[in-house]
Amino acid sequence: MNDWGLLGPPLLAGLVVLASHVPLGREVLRRGIVFIDLAVAQIAGLGVVAAHVLGWHAEGWETQLAAAAAALTAAVLFAWMERRWAESIEPLIGAAFILAASLTALLSAHDPHGGERLRDLLVGQILWVGEQQLLAATLLTLAILGLWWRAGTRHPWLFYPCLALAVTASVQLVGIYLVFASLILPALSVRGATGLRALLPAYVLGALAYLAGLVASARYDLPPGPLIVLGLACSALCWGAVKPRA
Repeated sequence: MNDWGLLGPPLLAGLVVLASHVPLGREVLRRGIVFIDLAVAQIAGLGVVAAHVLGWHAEGWETQLAAAAAALTAAVLFAWMERRWAESIEPLIGAAFILAASLTALLSAHDPHGGERLRDLLVGQILWVGEQQLLAATLLTLAILGLWWRAGTRHPWLFYPCLALAVTASVQLVGIYLVFASLILPALSVRGATGLRALLPAYVLGALAYLAGLVASARYDLPPGPLIVLGLACSALCWGAVKPRA
């Protein structure tokens, strides 16, 4: 498991996730809607489970389209709710998350592998990411970053579709737990900094956490997702303790 051929693809998957999640995570913190990624990831996962119930292949384009459509629908809904009920947006996002989680559990109730699928949706299967899956996620991430950096500051409403598409790609690579941790923890560790002073440390901390989690998983035969989450939390805490105050 210490061979780059085995650890390389999951590490690259983590870097792809971080590429979009660090800048979008800073926007999440700025807007004060911390749990939106959990809700969007869960709704995208609901789309994946619904596609499975319909008999669609897990890696087929129909399933990817179902996940993206569910996440984009959530993005439109949250953007509308933010304009309509701005003071209550965070509890509304939380309610959407728990409703999506409940519907996912109901759709999986009669599936003999439902428990396993729900676990994979939460903790992910980053060790088994495929080349085609990684290539598709990379291309989508590049498109999202290009759109966000070119037009995101001029058109704030682009945040919601960019986040929805980024989360849709990421949740099938790394799972809901890592989507949340990758979006929030690196951005939180550099909160208050601007420009490269924020982005570069956040990317480095995130990459080191993914690398450490994958190596520890290989060394101790433990699931990588929770280990990477712990790594992200520890790196954020350590950097927050030692970074110079603004």
